[in-house]
Amino acid sequence: MRHLLRFVVLLSACLISTAVQAQSLRDMAGQMIMIGFAHDSASAKQHRQLVKLISDGRVGGVMYLKYNVKSQNDVARMNKDFSTANSALAPLIAIDQEGGVVERLTSAVGFKEIPRARDVALNMDKDSAKALYTDLAKRMRKLGFNTNFGPVVDLIINKNNPIIAKYGRSFSSRADITAKFATSFIDGHHQHGMITALKHFPGHGSSAADSHLGFVDISQSWVEAEYEPFETLIKAGKADMVMAGHLFHKGYVRDGEGQVPASLSPVALTTVLRQGMGFNGVIISDDMEMGAITKHFGFEDAIVRAVNAGNDILLFSNTVKPSLGLPDRILAVLEAEAQRDPAFAAKIKASYKRIVALKNRLQ
Repeated sequence: MRHLLRFVVLLSACLISTAVQAQSLRDMAGQMIMIGFAHDSASAKQHRQLVKLISDGRVGGVMYLKYNVKSQNDVARMNKDFSTANSALAPLIAIDQEGGVVERLTSAVGFKEIPRARDVALNMDKDSAKALYTDLAKRMRKLGFNTNFGPVVDLIINKNNPIIAKYGRSFSSRADITAKFATSFIDGHHQHGMITALKHFPGHGSSAADSHLGFVDISQSWVEAEYEPFETLIKAGKADMVMAGHLFHKGYVRDGEGQVPASLSPVALTTVLRQGMGFNGVIISDDMEMGAITKHFGFEDAIVRAVNAGNDILLFSNTVKPSLGLPDRILAVLEAEAQRDPAFAAKIKASYKRIVALKNRLQ
């Protein structure tokens, strides 16, 4: 039995190595793209088109919004098609299912909802919270999801914050309490083979505005403690992915660079998160179609900046002008820049390796 297990491990490592080495730059870049979609049924023409994009390696992940959820049965059918579309690298099938207001699977389709993070921290201990999140992950996995965009590890710094505190999305104002319950969230999801994402680096809890709508400057409100949950969870090996927030802080700006949010900043993602905190996993951008990006950066410029900053996965909700032609537009930018700049091509290859390592955990 021991020899068989060793053989399986070696075979798996060999397959990963082959996947990393044998792909074209276009295939590697395709794995960096995660998109939303407009349909809610496996019988839709658009569904077949999206499955083909996954099969061809032009998309590495899909993200659900609430309008994609018509019924649990429809979701399960779509996810089965997504998960089997690419035999070499299964896609990340992601959803925001934090609890409370931020839930795409709801009682409207017969899915048992859970409390928001703030209420979990106020009314549960870490073990009961883990049981809650373990059950959630089990039910999500049954529907075919493998990625949940959570936990929120932002701190309640500004009690009037319009996007975090207002909706009780944060566990606490204290970093240790936040990290404790975030660990319950992560461990519960890991128990059923699901990937999680810490959000929103470097911390959205002190802001006075919502980055969905436009530019958010946290230079005066952000405090050092907002790093702590990220640092604690990374050090404990709990960070699968970190989601980069579209949050501007003047401390991340290099000379002559202008007002660049953390999600597009090499200082924030490479110098601080990777080198300073030692995070070697996958960095995923927050939605690249949020106002904080689209109102200040062009399409090509934002993509190039995001990769140069250190993002491995570019998340596009595909809601501005919904089209399944979006991945090819993104790929065209990535390929053109890679041909122009060898250092950019090297970043794509490095991102691909990190994504393959993450996806291998889903097997």
